[in-house]
Amino acid sequence: MDPGFRARVRAGDEAAFVVLFREHGTAVYNHCFRLTGDWSVAEDCASLVFLEAWRLREKVEPEGSGLLPWLLGIATNVVHRRRRVARRHRALMERMPAPELLPDFADEVVGRLEDQERIAAVHQVLERLPQADRDVLALCAWAGLDYAAAAQALGVPVGTVRSRLSRARRRLEKFAEKNLRQNREPSPAGWQLTGDRDSAVRPDEGKHR
Repeated sequence: MDPGFRARVRAGDEAAFVVLFREHGTAVYNHCFRLTGDWSVAEDCASLVFLEAWRLREKVEPEGSGLLPWLLGIATNVVHRRRRVARRHRALMERMPAPELLPDFADEVVGRLEDQERIAAVHQVLERLPQADRDVLALCAWAGLDYAAAAQALGVPVGTVRSRLSRARRRLEKFAEKNLRQNREPSPAGWQLTGDRDSAVRPDEGKHR
């Protein structure tokens, strides 16, 4: 990175922020999507990240390497704040009649919904982890930051990042093993009746007839 680039960002150089957005906009957007599991929410959060970056520009350290960890740290905080606002908003909306939904069959929308379903499945597992562990996992495993960069993004010591990531991995492995054992158990569906009652048999009875 240009040694003077950080100084330009700190000074509020608009051209520097254009470069910042061009180089890291996609990474910030992807990080927001992985944390939220929603494309439209991720778009809103990514926009807020760069607005916050402009507001907080004077807090950029004069020396250092790339600014992506700084941006991802801002993104993590933006998503957390939005979740708090969303919870209050949902509580309000639950008191109002639900609006009628109009179907949209565009291919792009279908593709986005499929992506959201995959992320939602991941979130079902990640929600079992503490928020601090999820943040470290998102930065290191998804965003690809190393320990030092993740520590910079979250404002915590490197040792804390290491311990949180190790703990998150152990818990995820435990959840995965539990799900695997459950999937190996016989399905109750094999005991359900098919057709009339007289023709229904247990799965293993046919071997003895």
